[in-house]
Amino acid sequence: MIAWQDLWAALALVLVFEGIFPFLNPGGLRRILTVIDGLSDRQLRIMGFASMSAGLAVLYFVKH
Repeated sequence: MIAWQDLWAALALVLVFEGIFPFLNPGGLRRILTVIDGLSDRQLRIMGFASMSAGLAVLYFVKH
């Protein structure tokens, strides 16, 4: 079972990692967001599913 402290630590790390790119390259982030804005809902769902799957795979290998 996951401890609440682990969950909060994981969420804090997500915020840290999500803040790195806009901090280092705000112009690049704007260009990427423009590209993302042009994607269809289906493409975004596929990207989201791939991201979740990769995250679950990494989590599985780290925890086992």
